[in-house]
Amino acid sequence: MTKSKRLTLILADQLSWQNPALANASPETDELLLAEVKAEATYVRHNKHKIVFLFSAMRHFAEAASERGFTVHYCQYDMGITSLLEAVKRSLARTEYSAVRVCEPGEWRLREEIAAWQTQLDVPVSMLEDTRFLASHADFAVWADSQKTLRMEYFYRGMRKRYALLMEDSGKPVGDRWNFDADNRSGWRNKDTVPPRLHDIPDTITSDVIELVNTYFSNHPGDLSHFPYAVTAKRASAHLAHFIEVFLPQFGQYQDALAEESTTLFHGLIGLYLNAGLLDPLDVCQQAEAAYKAGHASLAATEGFIRQILGWREYVRGIYWYHMPLYASNNTWQANRPLPAWFWTAQTDMRCLHKSLEQSLNDGYAHHIQRLMVIGNFALIAGLSVDEVCAWFLAVYVDAYEWVELPNTLGMALNADDGIMASKPYAASGKYIAKQGNHCQKCRFDPKLTTGERACPYNSLYWHFIDRNLERLSKNPRMGLITGQWKKRDSAERDSIVSWAEQVLASQL
Repeated sequence: MTKSKRLTLILADQLSWQNPALANASPETDELLLAEVKAEATYVRHNKHKIVFLFSAMRHFAEAASERGFTVHYCQYDMGITSLLEAVKRSLARTEYSAVRVCEPGEWRLREEIAAWQTQLDVPVSMLEDTRFLASHADFAVWADSQKTLRMEYFYRGMRKRYALLMEDSGKPVGDRWNFDADNRSGWRNKDTVPPRLHDIPDTITSDVIELVNTYFSNHPGDLSHFPYAVTAKRASAHLAHFIEVFLPQFGQYQDALAEESTTLFHGLIGLYLNAGLLDPLDVCQQAEAAYKAGHASLAATEGFIRQILGWREYVRGIYWYHMPLYASNNTWQANRPLPAWFWTAQTDMRCLHKSLEQSLNDGYAHHIQRLMVIGNFALIAGLSVDEVCAWFLAVYVDAYEWVELPNTLGMALNADDGIMASKPYAASGKYIAKQGNHCQKCRFDPKLTTGERACPYNSLYWHFIDRNLERLSKNPRMGLITGQWKKRDSAERDSIVSWAEQVLASQL
């Protein structure tokens, strides 16, 4: 082999032939490197499902690349390679290359590490911007620099226009409304039947990875007695098609619902495939739009689904790169209470929280209301450590990477970013949870009570959060009604609620 070949590193969340490092690659000019390394698998306690998903998807991608004629160097976890840099150095020691190329990582810490490789390696290192997203860093910066406040809704409208999704020829949105969120808030009352999900049966590669993960990651969360996820682009596309055919028509109606009967309801469950590169975001949106145009799904359901991908997913990535690295150090409410140990066991009597934690730990999945309004809401009103909560969210979910997890957790759930993402904290009492589903029916706590042994902890903790942050919240025009109500209450009643909330916090629940 001549020195003219390049070594192209493919990261675990870049398993796409649209990866810019592969855009002009060929077997004649490039050799590929994929590596399962300790540093990336253990910097948080990643869910076993996430590790199996990524390792298996990487192995399948390497196999597909070999079938395309590429020479692929693959480092399996049990080879004991500690870091991506070590994997690259091993390849360079074995063969001479003209350059190392890689698509930029989705996490600030890793991008900084790779940026320093140029001083540690004897060949040029090229890090290419990730073009698989629909808004580039420059696109988002241009938009953000023109705004007084960075609200997702206005970013989303621009993206709709740019990509002509659900738009009339006149330039107006279909249905003459940009957002149908108000039509997508039905609570769950067990009036509908949730269809069965498409579950993939692990093949030999995935089965081998499951065995490896159970051996090396036994102390990580995740129940691998079942592994339902796709690990190839072809199978991910099949899961998308199944969602659009079976679940999209009722996706919107129960988008915010909580249910004892189902952990997934009518949600997409495609975030992990998008974030690893197995699905293309624009193609996903266009397929959903086609279903609407064919009369298969309502406008409200389709718009709500597209908004999560074209709007929210691109927006949170933009926020992350626009504000990092300082973004990660924000802590608006000075929340520093240690994360309870039961966040890793789900052993709490609060039924909604128990169910959300249990499925998160076991399956690596929870839908956005479970993450935001059950788990995140509790962390916010209880004043749990921002750093610890963010690390927990990054660890337990199959679709979690810091670019998407940090803004969603620190910004939206914990409202710790000084209002960059949201104009008010998403704090709520047990009444909201009771309205959205039926967990409260099997809970020993009563959402109608604020103090006493049977009182829902969310209620007193909500008012405790209001009370301890009253001065700052009183200045927020969207919180005026709530803070005004609290100030008007009898002082003895306020003291009683705050005192009970402190007992709740001291009890470790």
